[in-house]
Amino acid sequence: MLEELYREIILDHYRSPRNRGELSDADARARGRNPVCGDDVTLYLKVCEGTITAARSTGNGCAISQASSSILSQAVVGRSLEEALGLVAAVEGMMRGGPVPEGPQLDDLAALEGVRKFPARIKCALLAWETLKEAVLEYQQRQEGNPGVSPASA
Repeated sequence: MLEELYREIILDHYRSPRNRGELSDADARARGRNPVCGDDVTLYLKVCEGTITAARSTGNGCAISQASSSILSQAVVGRSLEEALGLVAAVEGMMRGGPVPEGPQLDDLAALEGVRKFPARIKCALLAWETLKEAVLEYQQRQEGNPGVSPASA
């Protein structure tokens, strides 16, 4: 029964993705691709004083990759950049058998836990999270004074 509920959550996020579209004034942007299966995710983040105030995504691919991107876009808003990186590590840990991260805006994240039963699909679930990590790290580099990295280059 629980597995069916998780499946429904993933399908709901796939059919009705949250925060879909570009942010033209994004402070951070990154694109992640999985060429093996064709998954493609671009994340856009608005950051104010070290906190993610908006997150949107575009892309295409399987239901798992697109649902994961939708879940991520809800989970990171209101979190600091450091908390977002911690969440990436927690999701990666969950995919290796660790606990499901808990907290505000993370209820739907438990749906991705079932993906770890299918090792070939773990990359699909992690694509958006790895892309988030890339976007945050590039943003932090720019804030530290490295002008060579810009959202347009992502």
